[in-house]
Amino acid sequence: MEDEVDRLVAAWRRERPDLDVEPLEVLSRVSRLARHLDRARRLAFSEHSLEPWEFDVLTSLRRAGAPYQLSPGQLLTQTLVTSGTMTNRIDRLAKKGLVERLPDPSDRRGVLVRLTAEGRDRADQALAGLLEQERAILAELSRAQRGELAALLRQLTAPFDNIPG
Repeated sequence: MEDEVDRLVAAWRRERPDLDVEPLEVLSRVSRLARHLDRARRLAFSEHSLEPWEFDVLTSLRRAGAPYQLSPGQLLTQTLVTSGTMTNRIDRLAKKGLVERLPDPSDRRGVLVRLTAEGRDRADQALAGLLEQERAILAELSRAQRGELAALLRQLTAPFDNIPG
């Protein structure tokens, strides 16, 4: 079975035989797949009236376990955004009733961000929708192939995830 990347690679091999275009065979597919995944994510989240960034914050809190709360600094670490961006996001989620700010008992000047019951329900429903979309994307692969692919992709992503600072 041929795909668009095969055609792209063939064209580059014809036009630039002096270059090794082999990386395109893998990374162009990863890039194309990322675009399809982004569309699937947006669809799953929109069905629950969430934006991708809202899902990221809500699920960071949800993964923290009961009582589903983190400091803004912990949320920054998990979502990789600036302090100003996170403040804006927390404000917007609080206005929607999906999170609430509470005083941090261990730091008089600090706050904790806690998931509300509605925020938890929306995060759980959106996650279920996302997993349904992702299962459909992976349906052509056997369980063993999915495991092999996950291991190979981990080899490529781990160095980026473990860069200090």
